[in-house]
Amino acid sequence: MGLATTIGKYQLGRTIGEGTFAKVKLAVDTTNGHHVAIKIIDKAMVLESNLKYQVQSEIRTMKLLHHPNVVRIYEVIGSKTKIYIIMEYISGGQLSDKLSYAKKLSEPEGRKVFQQLIDAVDHCHGKGVYHRDLKPENLLLDSKGNLKVTDFGLSALRKPGDMLTTACGSPCYVAPEISGAEYTCPPWFTGPQRKLIARILDPNPKRRITIPEIIEDAWFQTDYTPSCGYEYEGKIDLDDVSVTFDTVEEQNAEMKTHKFSNFINAFQLIAMSHDLDLSGLFEGQDGKRQRTTIGSKHTVNETIKKIEAAAMDVSLSVERMNSFKMKIHPKQKMTRCCRSSYDLSAEVIVVAPTNCVVEISKSAGELAVYKEFCKSLSSLLIEKSDASSQIQGSKTITNSTSILMNECSKEEKDRTKDQRGYFSS
Repeated sequence: MGLATTIGKYQLGRTIGEGTFAKVKLAVDTTNGHHVAIKIIDKAMVLESNLKYQVQSEIRTMKLLHHPNVVRIYEVIGSKTKIYIIMEYISGGQLSDKLSYAKKLSEPEGRKVFQQLIDAVDHCHGKGVYHRDLKPENLLLDSKGNLKVTDFGLSALRKPGDMLTTACGSPCYVAPEISGAEYTCPPWFTGPQRKLIARILDPNPKRRITIPEIIEDAWFQTDYTPSCGYEYEGKIDLDDVSVTFDTVEEQNAEMKTHKFSNFINAFQLIAMSHDLDLSGLFEGQDGKRQRTTIGSKHTVNETIKKIEAAAMDVSLSVERMNSFKMKIHPKQKMTRCCRSSYDLSAEVIVVAPTNCVVEISKSAGELAVYKEFCKSLSSLLIEKSDASSQIQGSKTITNSTSILMNECSKEEKDRTKDQRGYFSS
């Protein structure tokens, strides 16, 4: 089956890079006509190769960085089989390509690239991000010759005071203490250039020049215009980092419910029963949170559609967190302050392939809207269904004790590089 020609608001074009598990396509944002690069990752192949953690780490890292000399990631879109990472399109290609035909850069041009690289690395380190694979192949140039750092596949997040000990990167570009700092300078390099390079490649980390010292170097300061990072004013949503793999991992949930944490066991079913209300066991710990459970004789997908319909009936909108969980907000655009005062969520718990329990939880917001939504959903779940019994309730319980248990797994890291400098796992 071929790839779709459109992904959301993006019109796909030609392939500009390809790796083992992914390809990068040029695309157009149909809302404004701007070009973007879309990395298309095969979910199944990534999971089979234990690269889930590495892909999620790349996305999470790039979302934290906002700098003119770092490739931006705009959004992540997931389907049942693919992950689409929408990134800034850099038209000039890799720095390594330019060096292959230009042989060398003029001193002003080389200094500009180096200045922008130092500014980008300084921004990354300020955010606790360490690239660990800087090389000409991972440095892109835009149409004006400005540098853009890409491929954070081997990057690491480090807390202040911690020491990174894993040896990684490309052999020709590893840290000086690993390679022994064996290098030669071209004959046209000047004395100040050779001195700066020698201090950067000092194999003793304690003597090695620091970024602040590099910036203060006289050669570096020539025609230097700092390119500073900026604080992103929008919401840095990291939820889709985890959600990107949910569809593949849970696509058989309706037929193999016993393998998922959303499968309900007998004790949970009894605890949710209207006739055996156990909420008294937890009273007094959090009197504000309210939870309602409603039975559904529908599949997971059908149930979620009814949740969305019920929300629409009472002027609410649904934000999918993963294949089972949703956040519910008022339809109108809200400020961060307003949104924090309204907290409503829903979770679908699988009982059998065509039987679910919807758990609706409210910790803040108007009680009237909450009750209206529950009433609307209850009516929709009964519609066109011959269900004779329904697990329901409108009981107030606390959320301090959770019955559901979630399992986590750690994935090892690996990667494969694409042909255009856009990271490909």
